[in-house]
Amino acid sequence: MNLTQLLERLHSDANFRANVTCWRKIPARPARYAPFPDTVSPALTEAYRRRGIHELYTHQREALDAALAGEDFVVVTPTASGKTLCYNLPVLQAILSDENARALYLFPTKALSADQVSELYEVIEESEIPVKTYTYDGDTPVAARKAIRQAGHIVVTNPDMLHSAILPHHTKWVRLFENLRYVVIDEIHTYRGVFGSHLANVVRRLARLCAFYGAHPQFICCSATIANPAGLAQAILGRHVRLIDNNGAPAGERHFVFYNPPVVNRQLGIRKSAVLEARRIATMLIANRVSTIVFAKSRVIMEVLLSYLKKQVENRLGDSDLVRGYRGGYLPRERRAIEQGLRSGRVLGVVSTNALELGIDIGSLSACVLCGYPGTIASTWQESGRAGRRNDVSLTVLVANSSPLNQFIASHPEYFFEQTPENGLINPDNLYILLSHIQCAAFELPFRDGERFGDQPVGEILGYLEEQGTIRHVGDAWHWSAEEFPSTNVSLRSASNENFVIIDVTEHEPRVIGQMDRFAAPMLLHEEAIYIHEGRQYQVEKLDFFEKKAFVRAVDVDYYTDANLAVSLRVLDEFAAQPGAVARAWGEVLVTSMVTIFKKIKFDTHENIGFGRVNLPELEMHTTAYWMSWDDTLLRLEAERLEDGLTGAANLLAVVAPMYLMCDPRDIAVVPQIRSPHTRRPTIYIYDCYPGGIGLSDKLYELHSRLAEQALGLLDECPCLNGCPSCVGPDGADKTMARRLLSAYCL
Repeated sequence: MNLTQLLERLHSDANFRANVTCWRKIPARPARYAPFPDTVSPALTEAYRRRGIHELYTHQREALDAALAGEDFVVVTPTASGKTLCYNLPVLQAILSDENARALYLFPTKALSADQVSELYEVIEESEIPVKTYTYDGDTPVAARKAIRQAGHIVVTNPDMLHSAILPHHTKWVRLFENLRYVVIDEIHTYRGVFGSHLANVVRRLARLCAFYGAHPQFICCSATIANPAGLAQAILGRHVRLIDNNGAPAGERHFVFYNPPVVNRQLGIRKSAVLEARRIATMLIANRVSTIVFAKSRVIMEVLLSYLKKQVENRLGDSDLVRGYRGGYLPRERRAIEQGLRSGRVLGVVSTNALELGIDIGSLSACVLCGYPGTIASTWQESGRAGRRNDVSLTVLVANSSPLNQFIASHPEYFFEQTPENGLINPDNLYILLSHIQCAAFELPFRDGERFGDQPVGEILGYLEEQGTIRHVGDAWHWSAEEFPSTNVSLRSASNENFVIIDVTEHEPRVIGQMDRFAAPMLLHEEAIYIHEGRQYQVEKLDFFEKKAFVRAVDVDYYTDANLAVSLRVLDEFAAQPGAVARAWGEVLVTSMVTIFKKIKFDTHENIGFGRVNLPELEMHTTAYWMSWDDTLLRLEAERLEDGLTGAANLLAVVAPMYLMCDPRDIAVVPQIRSPHTRRPTIYIYDCYPGGIGLSDKLYELHSRLAEQALGLLDECPCLNGCPSCVGPDGADKTMARRLLSAYCL
């Protein structure tokens, strides 16, 4: 049964329709074409024609014209609309016109780099043009690196390698910097918050070195749909950027279904498991030979769903490779095999975390099942766009869970369809980040008196660094004088780069089967945990926390495990404080997280069948925080209502703060405490999710009253009566009490 027939059957299925809160049909969109311009080399046009591309989509032609006119631009079109051609075509044309021309491609992940290089190779081979393309990342053999520096027309890398391995060693990359014509930044919407703020400064350093070598490259950016693509691109590049969003790519008919599982406990408002309902829907699709991708919000849920679906498709020989999993932590070779299987059609279904949200080519999928709301409108559209990549009819089913946020989306689908996607926000001039990159830039090339870094004057910062002994002023220049290598101490991402290796000791010869980051390991790799990899169960026999190794053995049990993480916050020092009935302060805090217990959860029924204790060291992070506290006599509230009010106010502040900080919401965390050990009052803490802090909390300290006023305005604008996820958050907080707290703060 094809998808069209299956949709008709579902539409007439009363049991299925009883749980559907919205079925939105988005009509097909025809393609709009424009011819290849005469300025493009016949070898290139012929190569693309052999690949089935006889004309350009309108946005591709507009991008090519902008590139040939010397403009910087950002292309914003949906998934699978041919954005790759928007930069490959002008880059290849430039190299054909001048064999010395060079291009630098930046991708946020290695997987995306490998995928795009593969497509570029195919075009180069089709056209038989002498263009050398290389990937330069942590996996590149040392022996190959010299050849890449000397001969690479197109160097494909990631921001981290550009920051730590290319810019500091620019004297080895003279041919690249002297002849750099294009810089391509793909998936620019991923560069938000701290990561985006760092990238903007890396771009400043790149532009500074290019100018030193006499090059002035054009920038080509690509983005998924967000509210401010041009604004984000301009903030990262520090220059005017033309927006190209006139999408000419065709799109097939799309069906978007909001599915709310049936209620199983009306008193508690508990519904049937979203995981089990997502399994049922995905099984039905795969059984009808409909190629399907299932997205889960966590690694545990993803592997549980994968286990379920593998059992459903297993043949008599025990082969279940018709369905595969995909997430961070799989080995690179394993991920490449899965991607290839999807493209070739050998794999009919894939269960993934948001690792496949980016534009990796995984072939033609027809259906997408979302197990729970992804959390943002932008991510939901991005994940949905993974289906229907070949212009046929496609289906997306959003299976809601019992959480208030999911229930709000399921009950108010117009909220999802009518709201614009979220903004991408950065703050490249954050003093902490700026200071780090000025040190890196000084190491790369001395600063001259009066020189600016991007649009920022640097004299005062250089003077401060001279006092610290890292920079020396000689004549009219500022030279790096410290022994250390500055870029090694600057991480572009807030996540730790320390990975745990997972070793299977089932057989005589131990083998590495995966890896996991330092912060997730205590939750998923503690001793007695059931680690699931590609649907196969392993029990963790030993976690060597200090050597960063987990030893696992294959088992066959009817349960999986889930751990509880306890987070606590302690004030170490106050840098500034303002007392009062509603007090505020800013200072250093210690955030401690520790896994305490784990639960054993039975497959299929999801009932709790036992628990165990976890003995692992605490993970600590020193950072900075801003906090506000209320005098009890001012509030006179019973504890339960006060807790609900604090929760609601904290959620509103978490929504408003990133707007003023120009950061990503993930860069901060908010912790309400009904009785803080430090203030001995009801308190809300907002801290930087970054070791050492990056200056967000002290900015909040300055903005305190404006934050509260904005949060109160957001609360009053919401039309709900008692509170909803759009205002006080997904935990059923008290709108009236939140208003009372914020009003007192504004006085």
